[in-house]
Amino acid sequence: MPSIVPGYEYDIFISYRQKDNKGDKWVSEFIDNLKGELESTFKEDISIYFDENPHDGLLETHDVEATLEAKLKCLVFIPIISRTYCDPRSFAWEHEFKAFIELASQDQFGLKVKLPNGNVTSRILPIKIHDLSGEDKVLLEKELGGILRAIEFIYKEPGVNKPLTVKDNSSKNLNRTEFKIQVNKVANAIDEIITGLKSIQTVGVDTKIGKSDSLDVFDQEEKHVKGKEFNRSVQYKLISGAAIFVVLIIVALLVYPKILKHDTLNKLRSSGERISLVVLPFRNMTNDSTLNIWQDGIQFNLIESLSNSPDLKVWQPLSTNNLLRSKGYSDYSQITPSVTREISQNLDANVFIYGNINRAGEKIRIRSQLIDSKTEEVFRSFQLEGEVKEVLQLTDSLATIIKNFLIISFLKKEISPEFQTIMPNSIEAYKSFILGNKAFFNNDELSAVKLFSQSLKIDSNFIYTYFWLSMSYANLGSYDQAEKWCLKIYDKREQLPFEFKIWVNWIYAIYHEKSKYEELKYSKQLLEINDRVPLTHWTVGHAYYDMNQYNNAIPELEKTLEIYKSWNTKPLNSGFYELPIVACHLIGNYKKEKEILKRAFKDFPDDPQLIRRQAILSLSEKDTVSANRFIDKLLTIRKNDSWSEAAITNGLGVIYEEAGYYKRAEAFYRKAFSLETDNPARINNLAYFLIDRNINPTEGLELADRAVKLNPISFVFLDTKGWGLFKLGKFEEALKFLEKSDSLKPIYNYDLSIHIQEVKKAIANQK
Repeated sequence: MPSIVPGYEYDIFISYRQKDNKGDKWVSEFIDNLKGELESTFKEDISIYFDENPHDGLLETHDVEATLEAKLKCLVFIPIISRTYCDPRSFAWEHEFKAFIELASQDQFGLKVKLPNGNVTSRILPIKIHDLSGEDKVLLEKELGGILRAIEFIYKEPGVNKPLTVKDNSSKNLNRTEFKIQVNKVANAIDEIITGLKSIQTVGVDTKIGKSDSLDVFDQEEKHVKGKEFNRSVQYKLISGAAIFVVLIIVALLVYPKILKHDTLNKLRSSGERISLVVLPFRNMTNDSTLNIWQDGIQFNLIESLSNSPDLKVWQPLSTNNLLRSKGYSDYSQITPSVTREISQNLDANVFIYGNINRAGEKIRIRSQLIDSKTEEVFRSFQLEGEVKEVLQLTDSLATIIKNFLIISFLKKEISPEFQTIMPNSIEAYKSFILGNKAFFNNDELSAVKLFSQSLKIDSNFIYTYFWLSMSYANLGSYDQAEKWCLKIYDKREQLPFEFKIWVNWIYAIYHEKSKYEELKYSKQLLEINDRVPLTHWTVGHAYYDMNQYNNAIPELEKTLEIYKSWNTKPLNSGFYELPIVACHLIGNYKKEKEILKRAFKDFPDDPQLIRRQAILSLSEKDTVSANRFIDKLLTIRKNDSWSEAAITNGLGVIYEEAGYYKRAEAFYRKAFSLETDNPARINNLAYFLIDRNINPTEGLELADRAVKLNPISFVFLDTKGWGLFKLGKFEEALKFLEKSDSLKPIYNYDLSIHIQEVKKAIANQK
């Protein structure tokens, strides 16, 4: 019996170890009772997959994809968590539990679903029948990407830890649970999940209907496919632009909208919340311009030191200083207490630190004030002085004083043990690091690489520099060097604060994991820490986008924009608008696409990427007059930017392809190719278009072969050739090229993984 949601094989998949269904047949008894409970819960018949075959372990003869993949396409996955279930060598763990996480993370709903009451839950509904060891719990929560929330069927007496049965007496059970009550909880949880999924499905159907109405002249099946030229030529830029830019946050930005009063602090202490803090750049009030570097340097050092305290939540300089610049305060001399108050209120911080650098004879004096963000009341002033070479030690001392004041004086509890210091021993290493950051933010990656390398040459133990150096190389397209430095900081991640560790795990997943799910998992962990960080929502939305889950991506990407708007500032660049615009276009939601474009043009009125997106939207709505106006404007910009005729022509092909005008697109791709017949990128663009759109796969394969000969180690060109071979039915040969492409890719690529899956399915179906 198929699922009540079209496209799914079963409603529920039960995963368990055969060892747990021997003797009294606990799993079979549980399923029998669950079926009865579901009949009284649902109007429809609910299908359950429950395999009673006595297999276990990993055997070479198991054809997992052929036997289980279809069955795992279910709405709810129920693992029976026992002492034996958390075993990476077992069939249930590897080919059911982990396989479902992989599949569900990539389907139309995603692994998590919004419930009717507004809460969010996982489609994995664990049933726990034994208390677990600490090791098993850690293993399980690592795969789940969060805390284990299970419905327990455990009977306990002193010295007893066994599965709860119908016959057990609840009055003797230390857990006081009854079997039938727990089964009812399971049925209700399933009902909530399926209701949530069906509501998402309804929204998706409405969207597709609207899309169909507006695009009836085009082939619907083809229009549903993504604009592949966009993905192949721009996707990698978006990955580096988002995945690389996003991690510049590096430590979670944790905020709570309260003020520092004693009653508020008591509430913070009792609720487990922490004081949020903004540190502004320190103004250089001397006439010595050589001290200007310490305006940012003291700020950065204070933030890093304070961030190590688990009792404080500290905004990072990227957000604080970007907000200052967006409000026109690029000159630090303009920063006054009222300005800093405005900034801290925009960030919903409790307090802010405002300070100056002054001369005291031959020494420098660092003055700072700890101020209430709401009332501008000065809680405490601090002053330290010393020689210039002692600036790092002075700021470390200042950080300790501030922590003592906030945590001991206000929260009345001792400071938690300090983490290992992450600041450099050398003042020169720190100077190079600060200058490298400035170069990076100015998009001068070559200078950034030079400065970060110089910092590490002076002090190789300053491990934060590894991270930034990796990002600089990645922006330059030097993925081998980027990966090298990523691995270096990953190996030292245990020396880092908790939030930073998650960011490091996230960027490591982009390079090394075989699934977008790992990247998404770490992004969601950061989101759970604080949902007021725009770039964290961006990472989640971007991961969903890369997995073609546009309905999941759009809300997260829009949340990014909403947070920037609440700060009364614009996003850092137009890319924050472009991705949700593209996602809306791909699901045919032109109304929302138009709304986002309108907002985007207010912030970036002459941005060429936004003009291009508007041209595509106008063409899609058959407003050729408007489309031609925007195309003409775009062509003028491209010519002024010294784009070649071939590049401009290829760009026109992209516009018309994404708008569904495939004949016009083909004409432009062919013209671009004719202008640069030896350019492998031009060859590949035309080849992929002919193959992927099924226009002329034979010609496309011939062109792809030519591109590969010109550049045999391009994973993009190898992917195109493999895809062409697949379209012509040469599955075994296709797989060889696709797997070679996979081995050469610098970071995980979802489209390539889909191509490989399609080819493997075709090969399996031949057998």
